[in-house]
Amino acid sequence: MPVAASYKRLPDERVDFIASLPFIAVHFSVLAVFWLGVHKADIILCLCTFWIRMFSITGGYHRYFSHRGYKTSRWFQFVLAFLGTTCTQKGVLWWAAHHRDHHRYSDMPQDIHSPKRGFWWSHMIWILCPKFNRTKLENVPDLAKYPELRWLNKHHLIPPIALAMLTFLIGGWSGLLWGYFISTMLLWHSSFTVNSLAHVFGSRRYNTSDTSRNNWLLALLTMGEGWHNNHHHYMATANNGFYWWEVDATYYVLKAMSWLGLVWDLRTPSAKVLLRNRISNALGRIKGKAAEKLHDAGDALTGAVHEAGERIHTAVTDARAVAREAKDSVSQVVEETATKVQAAVEKSIRTTSTNEL
Repeated sequence: MPVAASYKRLPDERVDFIASLPFIAVHFSVLAVFWLGVHKADIILCLCTFWIRMFSITGGYHRYFSHRGYKTSRWFQFVLAFLGTTCTQKGVLWWAAHHRDHHRYSDMPQDIHSPKRGFWWSHMIWILCPKFNRTKLENVPDLAKYPELRWLNKHHLIPPIALAMLTFLIGGWSGLLWGYFISTMLLWHSSFTVNSLAHVFGSRRYNTSDTSRNNWLLALLTMGEGWHNNHHHYMATANNGFYWWEVDATYYVLKAMSWLGLVWDLRTPSAKVLLRNRISNALGRIKGKAAEKLHDAGDALTGAVHEAGERIHTAVTDARAVAREAKDSVSQVVEETATKVQAAVEKSIRTTSTNEL
């Protein structure tokens, strides 16, 4: 998919390859399987650390910290934050702050991981840019007031290191490989698909202002996050699957936790919300497609204006350069002519003096 000019990467949005070496190393660590082999216990450990941490992202980082879709106690809030931080996706305040920006500017040029900026950018490259390292505490004042969350956000490497050590104690080197490194790599790329694919592939039930889609396959992979059009229609909920046939494993876990008293006041969309802005008939589908076309046309127009501005700027710069060259050439010709005239005059004077003698 071509990237419009208004979505192209800015000069300060470059990958820091030195700082990204640990991220790259995790991917290459999978090669160790040829030396350590594959064992049943390792696979079980990998699946456990994958699904537990997937829930900590979907049910913790996303539905609780980013959207406050339910309530919990302060101690269990810290447990959710700690588990989420073991996913090695930076700190809880950093994650929630950037995600709230995503909803504020969804699919606009300010949306830092919109797929309109390219698949690989939205999937993972944006995370590797130092420009986005700062935690925007102004976006999460409701979370930043807790000192333990600020501490965890600052020291976000402690939980993943602790998990890596635990997997080593459980299964040795192969336990570390499968329980942390391979599990983390799978977790990264599964959760990243919500940014890179859930705005591109799938169906749209609601006429939202962005390109969010519902995708059942991504929903299975990410414990319900694939119902992304539902989520962008009404984000402050504990459930992303709005109907019984929309499998939402994260919500099922949260519901079970509510029976145990760990969480409560699970927010769900009302009947009125479920019916609002639906693309449920021919007219609605036409409106939805027209809105998408208008959105794309706006992007194209913005890109065209940007490109025209760049071309005008280039033309003016080139014209100025030509004018400077012409001026320099004229000055050089005048200087050379003056030199020649002066030389001729001096020669004439010398000749006249010689004749008089």
